[in-house]
Amino acid sequence: MTVHEDRIEALRERLELLDVQALVVAPGPDLRYLTGYDALPLERPTLLIIAREAAPAIVAPRLERARVEHEVLVADIGVHTYSEHDDALALAGRVIGAPEGSRIALGDQMWTLFTLGLQRALPGRRWSSASELLAPLRAVKDAEELARLAAVGRAIDGVHQRVPDVLRAGRTEREVARDLASMIREEHDQVSFVIVAAGPNSASPHHEPGERVIEHGDAVVVDIGGTLEGYCSDMTRTYAVGHAPDGYADAYAALIASQAAGVAAVRPGATTGDVDAAARDVLVAAGLGEAFVHRTGHGIGLETHEAPWILAGSDVVLEEGMTFSVEPGFYLEGRFGARIEDIVAVDRDGVVPLNVVDRGLVVV
Repeated sequence: MTVHEDRIEALRERLELLDVQALVVAPGPDLRYLTGYDALPLERPTLLIIAREAAPAIVAPRLERARVEHEVLVADIGVHTYSEHDDALALAGRVIGAPEGSRIALGDQMWTLFTLGLQRALPGRRWSSASELLAPLRAVKDAEELARLAAVGRAIDGVHQRVPDVLRAGRTEREVARDLASMIREEHDQVSFVIVAAGPNSASPHHEPGERVIEHGDAVVVDIGGTLEGYCSDMTRTYAVGHAPDGYADAYAALIASQAAGVAAVRPGATTGDVDAAARDVLVAAGLGEAFVHRTGHGIGLETHEAPWILAGSDVVLEEGMTFSVEPGFYLEGRFGARIEDIVAVDRDGVVPLNVVDRGLVVV
């Protein structure tokens, strides 16, 4: 069997375990994960249907049939096409064929229009989220996925090593971001995001680069990512221009220790809550606990943000093959902020960092 057929078989086991009659997903990472097909997210629905007691099937527009037959990496999949005037969702309902009272899981990112259409086509069924079925499967990467994540991790490492070439006083955040986007394209297939947050803007975790002119004494958070062969990078480093702001050195030293503690806590059998606590406790002890306003990390793979979530109190157990960020930060409104983010993989002996660029404060 192909890797995608293996994934479908693992999914069928979870359908049985959770008493779900069928799974339906639309274009997006779930469809790519299960079939290899990167379908266009159109107003004409393309739907993958995996039922407990039937062969896998795809409902797709007739004009997409050639792509489906060429790109889907699952043998013996049923392909059901429709023309412009057909009721695609009624067709999908007939293909699903789940009896009344049974439960059907729908992709988390399916358009509301499609969800409502399926519910009209299949009244009397129970509906749930696909994430309870797919998230645990997608969270544990196989050897090929880990290799791709390692490759895209090296690619974003290379971009961060070039940040000092373009980050300097007198330039705007947007100008620096534009240069970084070009660098990402050189190493990746696509740019996912570029955050350049200077001075007081560094206290906004998801700041959009703007026209602020970077000044001497600014802290600058640079958070960048892209995709390579379908898998995502995501890495943050913090820089200072000319010199660090007053009061920054001690806070940043605590952040380095926090991020190191979070990474050190990663091992099979630990929980995602353990990793969050290890990082968070260091910042709390340094008086920065209230300034750490987000979770410690998120899974990464076909999506930049996916399960598992590195969240305070979470009891999700780490398994070999899981990949996620460890990214504590502190954000002092009106003054400055900082974040250090690496992607790590869980292996049988503990943790493998997928980003290796120095985590110390770089003064440019």
